[in-house]
Amino acid sequence: MNDKATQGTTKVAPIHSTKQRLIDAGLRMLLKHGYNDLGIQALLTETRIPKGSFYHHFKGKEDFALKVVDSYMTQVHAGLDACLTNPDRPPLMRVRDFFEKTQVSYREEGYMGCLLGGLGQELSGVSEVFRDKIAKCFAAIAKRVAGCLEEARKRHDIPEDSNVQEMADLLVDCWEGAALRSRLQRNPTSLDAMLDFYFHAVSSGQRQNTVQAR
Repeated sequence: MNDKATQGTTKVAPIHSTKQRLIDAGLRMLLKHGYNDLGIQALLTETRIPKGSFYHHFKGKEDFALKVVDSYMTQVHAGLDACLTNPDRPPLMRVRDFFEKTQVSYREEGYMGCLLGGLGQELSGVSEVFRDKIAKCFAAIAKRVAGCLEEARKRHDIPEDSNVQEMADLLVDCWEGAALRSRLQRNPTSLDAMLDFYFHAVSSGQRQNTVQAR
């Protein structure tokens, strides 16, 4: 269809835009209120979308929240792609870049913290579906980080005998704890301190091995 054919007509928004509007609003509301306090009617009021449209795209509240997690993970993987594949930065700095940029997003959101951490704390004890979902999301992030740490190991930026998967798991675990503290305190102090401590410890381990080798 050419431009002339559309003149004088109202353009119809793509079907996916309604779904994405709900997901975007849901992400903000889940961060702020959590799953149990997320009301579907409040979501519909916020987005001005009729109930029928919601149930056209989602089976219910649980399905909706899981789709929000999927959307959130798409953003996370985009951030990982941008940072961890940057050829102009050494591997360890790429990993830190990702977490520092995540911290910036936390600040912009008012230190609401990590969606995965919040839902995991709220639901992992009562919902096997969410427990499994959140666990897989954390595992996927740690796997990506481990791949970059493996590059650092091969470059001798970290000790040669490093277990990069364990290091990545520890980093993600520490980050989630610091994210919770930052939410409680509404400031980045815990996040900054955790990153400084972790990367200092990693770098110190390699320097110590180098000295001993001499």
